[in-house]
Amino acid sequence: MIGEATADDQAAGDLTDLLAAVAERNGRAPDPMELARGAHFVLAYIELVPYMMKVAYTAAHNVGLETEMQRILDMAHSYWLEDDDVIPDELGVVGVLDDAYCSLTSLQMVSDHYRLLTGKHLFPDDLTDANEAMRAIIGEPYVTELDRIVVRTVRETGLVESVKNLAEDEKRIKLGSDSTIWGHGPVSRIEIGSLAALGITDD
Repeated sequence: MIGEATADDQAAGDLTDLLAAVAERNGRAPDPMELARGAHFVLAYIELVPYMMKVAYTAAHNVGLETEMQRILDMAHSYWLEDDDVIPDELGVVGVLDDAYCSLTSLQMVSDHYRLLTGKHLFPDDLTDANEAMRAIIGEPYVTELDRIVVRTVRETGLVESVKNLAEDEKRIKLGSDSTIWGHGPVSRIEIGSLAALGITDD
């Protein structure tokens, strides 16, 4: 689905139109190059999903949370397969923005809970800024509904409770230093700063 959406000949044009509307809403008038950089960010964000799913599952497996993480990934996968979702898939690349946002926001929420309760990163890559930028691009009322889905998904998997139990267990498995192999992956190549001209991030 990601390959088809991002390879579509209309993808770049559709994203440029969307970002121009977002910029106008923010009182900005970006030039074509700035819009192109914004479109590049969105495409990179979408294409990051499969990589981060693998990273999240591997990291969860390392600390004994693979069952709970698999539930998160299964729910994220089912949302990708849902035609009648918050933003219809028939809209091409625009139609998968919500799918990507739900997937990556869910994974970041899990990592944040893990760090809060154990003091350690579940995985070093931090998607917070990228997720916030995508949240601004998608806009209301869609993001509020998507955030509800994410919170419900994480709650239903019981992952937070499992992390609490893990944090209290003297035998909990600690992430080794080799977990930092993920730190130089695709996440580091997403340019958030390029979105300032669209009014999506701070100058």
